[in-house]
Amino acid sequence: MTVANCNKYLKLSGLEPLVVTPESNFINIGERTNVTGSRKFLRLIKEEKYEEALEVARAQVEGGAQIIDVNMDEGMLDGAETMTRFLNLIAAEPDIARVPVMIDSSKWEIIEAGLKVVQGKCIVNSISLKEGEEVFINHGKLIKRYGAAVIVMAFDEVGQADTYERRIEICKRSYDVLVNKVGFPAEDIIFDPNIFPVATGMEEHRKNALDFFRATKWIRENLPCAHVSGGVSNVSFSFRGNNVVREAMHSAFLYHAIKNGMTMGIVNPQMLEVYDDIPKDLLEHVEDVLLDRRSDATERLLAFAETVKGEGKIVEKQSQEWRNGNIQERLTHSLVKGIDEFIETDIEEARGIVTRPIEVIEVYLMNGMNVVGDLFGSGKMFLPQVVKSARVMKKAVAYLLPFIEAEKDGVSRSNGRILIATVKGDVHDIGKNIVAVVLGCNNYEIIDLGVMVPPEKIIQTAIDENVDVIGLSGLITPSLDEMVYLAKELEKINCHIPVMIGGATTSRAHTAVKITPEYSKTVVHVNDASRAVTVAENLINPKLKEEYAVSIKNEYDKLREGFLSRSKTKSFLSIEEARKNKLQLDWDNFQPPKPNFLGVKKIEANLKVLLDYIDWTPFFRSWELHGKYPSILNDETVGKEATSLFNDARQMLQQIVDEKWLQAKGIIGIFPANQVNDDDIEVFNEKGKVAGKFLTLRQQSRKTKEAPNIALADFIVPKEVGKQDYVGAFCVTTGFGVDEIAKKFEADHDDYNSIMIKALADRLAEAFAEYLHEKVRKEIWGYAPDENLINEELIKENYKGIRPAPGYPACPDHLEKNTIWELLNVEKEIGVQLTESLAMWPAASVSGYYFANPASKYFGLAKIKEDQVTDYAKRRNITLEEAKKWLNPNIAD
Repeated sequence: MTVANCNKYLKLSGLEPLVVTPESNFINIGERTNVTGSRKFLRLIKEEKYEEALEVARAQVEGGAQIIDVNMDEGMLDGAETMTRFLNLIAAEPDIARVPVMIDSSKWEIIEAGLKVVQGKCIVNSISLKEGEEVFINHGKLIKRYGAAVIVMAFDEVGQADTYERRIEICKRSYDVLVNKVGFPAEDIIFDPNIFPVATGMEEHRKNALDFFRATKWIRENLPCAHVSGGVSNVSFSFRGNNVVREAMHSAFLYHAIKNGMTMGIVNPQMLEVYDDIPKDLLEHVEDVLLDRRSDATERLLAFAETVKGEGKIVEKQSQEWRNGNIQERLTHSLVKGIDEFIETDIEEARGIVTRPIEVIEVYLMNGMNVVGDLFGSGKMFLPQVVKSARVMKKAVAYLLPFIEAEKDGVSRSNGRILIATVKGDVHDIGKNIVAVVLGCNNYEIIDLGVMVPPEKIIQTAIDENVDVIGLSGLITPSLDEMVYLAKELEKINCHIPVMIGGATTSRAHTAVKITPEYSKTVVHVNDASRAVTVAENLINPKLKEEYAVSIKNEYDKLREGFLSRSKTKSFLSIEEARKNKLQLDWDNFQPPKPNFLGVKKIEANLKVLLDYIDWTPFFRSWELHGKYPSILNDETVGKEATSLFNDARQMLQQIVDEKWLQAKGIIGIFPANQVNDDDIEVFNEKGKVAGKFLTLRQQSRKTKEAPNIALADFIVPKEVGKQDYVGAFCVTTGFGVDEIAKKFEADHDDYNSIMIKALADRLAEAFAEYLHEKVRKEIWGYAPDENLINEELIKENYKGIRPAPGYPACPDHLEKNTIWELLNVEKEIGVQLTESLAMWPAASVSGYYFANPASKYFGLAKIKEDQVTDYAKRRNITLEEAKKWLNPNIAD
């Protein structure tokens, strides 16, 4: 479709702007605050239960409505007074008032009452030519004076437009009057070309949907800047009571309407099916009607509708045919589908069949979990589903335990015992917990020691419990050294237990180069949970373990030799040469932007506000569902499970917000600063005295011609230039209370939600960091006050300045956190602590710096030479061995 040329955008606002650009997705208008469309809302307004009525509005905004439609047209209401009162109440609720309002009424006095009090720039719904051009012009002028946008109905003195020709005739006339006679901004005009029911059986209604699509296309191509809206539910009026058909019809209608240029509409998201998920036979029947593809389309759809009548969205609880299967089939189904509703009933039935209660686990449950394992291993089940299966399994075992204990006959036979722990100094355990669940689902007995576990405890427990495998996890780079140290200690005592290595910073290369040389027994890197089961089987099974140990050793020896030979041939500059090739910026023509605020301040944020800043892609990755959000939701392979996981996550987020499970606490500081000695940044207090120093590291690999060797200090004005520059630092957390909530879920045998709360807390912490960085850029520092970016642009870092963090590629030195903690007094002010390995506790915390220079960018330090490590040790006043400990992963061999 070709859109008429226009360089102006429809701009609406509540407390926050909503700019409709050609790149904008469809704008969803919430319909539940409409007394003509919601019996519940009408009752609340009539009974003057305004607090509850506000909750209806709030639920719409939280459910994704970008505009809320407010209508008070009811014979027993004083519409003008009620509209005024409700809009005033909305204005006092920031989480509702952040979105624009659509003032919806057929009575001008109600519309004007709303215009007098509404927050921000609203939409009036609606005006038309039905009372003649003079009234239409008068209403248009008043709406323009109030500064609102307008929806224009395709209605004139003759009546409502019900054909394609009448639609475009009325819309063209209305557009010309508003633009040429009223001077109304064309981009603020939104046409509603009338969505009428289809499949009514009346011949004249056959083209109702098709004419809407054609009119929409014509408007967008011929009336520059104008938009198109409509009430989608009208189209399915003939199928009231048959939600299957209605949902499919709404989705198919929207698909074609948007393709033809429809910009926004009143849609109930709960009455939509995913277009690609509509059964092909149903879609064919629906689109035959919508597109008027055959003369008998209505009769065929009516007949087909009878075959799916009343089904609604098929959910597991409504589809109970599986309950007719035998006990093994029912237990397997419960485990595969993650249904715990009937588990105790079925376990009790199974207990009556077997001789001993332990056999329920060994036979029925393990048969079911074997199916889960096979499906997972073949890629037909995904990690979130497996974790739900584990929840059912744990509840089943918990029910059986008293009966097993009464027999005093020990525990069921397992495939092996695996100790798993996050190493000393590290607090991250989401990945570890997922691996534990997956292994447990495959009948391995798991001894989970938790986080920050000293090597002595890991070794002693492994010996005392006679484990078959030790699993080590870590997220931060110092954890790598802990793993190396533990390998050395295992070698000292001549231990024979194989070791599995996992975690975000670990790799096959590091395992082969750094860990395996220290331990003569088998050490294997496990990249993800799906591999853990196979690796464990190979390490424990007597028929496999010897051959596997030899193959892993050979594989890692080759990997190590290749890595070391590549490292030797790679060319590096000395630190002196790298500094001579530093990034050279034009300081003479640069004036550092002076911050609006200098000093340190605490920041708190409403969790509701942070929801819009969440980057969901890493959330799915933490569950080993790989793909970018939102396209992952429609992915051919993982889309269904990703959508289910996403829905569960949003449901828990709602609880987190509504029940105040977590708090968003943060602290920032902005200080005068200058670059000194090439690689350091001196930070000054309000009296101009040195308050601290950030030590940065410089790239040393030999670059292509004219490419600089960068350090973070390069983005700060050197002291000798004589200009005052600035640097910021921050720490935010949403992690307090997470462990307690997770333990409650674990006590209820619910690993799924235990992992979910930790994953969401991590996402909220990152969202808080993103939100705070935006406030710094636009307000607190204020060097980009006119920035206007959507969340996708924030995720892509399309902003000026950067917020690198210690421990990440540009500054892998975790010791820098100590300087941030001292400058901001982090632990005292917001309670976030540093472990001995400088991991942040709570785990759902983020810290880093702020650089405002428009030339600043993210980069990776990569490998550095020992001459810089030596120089760095002197600058930090620590021993060379200490420096090597912290920089070990980045030191070139």
